[in-house]
Amino acid sequence: MTDWTAVLVGFLVGVVASVFAFVIPVVGHVGAGLLAGGVAGFIAGGGLGRGAWHGLLAGAVGGLGIALGLAVVVSLVGITVGGPFGLLGGVGVLAVGALVAFVFAVDSAIGGAVGGFLNR
Repeated sequence: MTDWTAVLVGFLVGVVASVFAFVIPVVGHVGAGLLAGGVAGFIAGGGLGRGAWHGLLAGAVGGLGIALGLAVVVSLVGITVGGPFGLLGGVGVLAVGALVAFVFAVDSAIGGAVGGFLNR
């Protein structure tokens, strides 16, 4: 069962850490993802797998929100311009956006695994 409190806290830690990550662009953003995932994994506890899952969700939740919003906009524009088949554009945007969000959240999953391991 997913602990959404852990995911939300990890996401918020990631947002705050990402603001400070602009000082050291590459290392800072990877570090922010590791920190966000680590916090989510530690709060969720339960070992490596549970921590990695919560870290992955904490890292991906922002990207998923953006993908969902973009999919709604593309769907509305597509329906307006192309009729009912315009909805397929929004579905495609959502699918690709979700995939990209989860790929970019791999560092958060690694941090979550470490956090979950520390709070077995």
